[in-house]
Amino acid sequence: MSVTTTTHLNFRGDARAALDYYQSVFGGRITAVTYKDMGNIRNENEADWVVWGEVVGDNGFHVMAYDVPSQLPWDQGSNPFFVSVRGDDTDEISALWQKLEAGEGSAVAQPLEASQWAPLYGMLTDPFGVTWVLDVAAPYNG
Repeated sequence: MSVTTTTHLNFRGDARAALDYYQSVFGGRITAVTYKDMGNIRNENEADWVVWGEVVGDNGFHVMAYDVPSQLPWDQGSNPFFVSVRGDDTDEISALWQKLEAGEGSAVAQPLEASQWAPLYGMLTDPFGVTWVLDVAAPYNG
């Protein structure tokens, strides 16, 4: 038996746009089911919001997204999580970084560059308020 974990991002009306953006960066296939699709419309303005969505890439990338309906509490908070993308190819990580950084409204917290612990490491917040950490894996020698 095997177990995997997947980052599940919660939004308030931006899940579809976020999934489209992540697909443009990482590739893969989008699945998005709306409240209308589920027959679970409590607010007509939210009928096309995503009740369950994901992007799955052939390269192993997987992220899920959901729009929290207005009758439930939701607060994006400050630094509630980071999404970490780690690889072993500097060209691949650099290309993903460039796509994330190019998003209108992205803000770089730490430029992608060599660090004490990795050949490449960088942190940025995307247009949807999600903080991404990208790095190239290096062995830890304690």
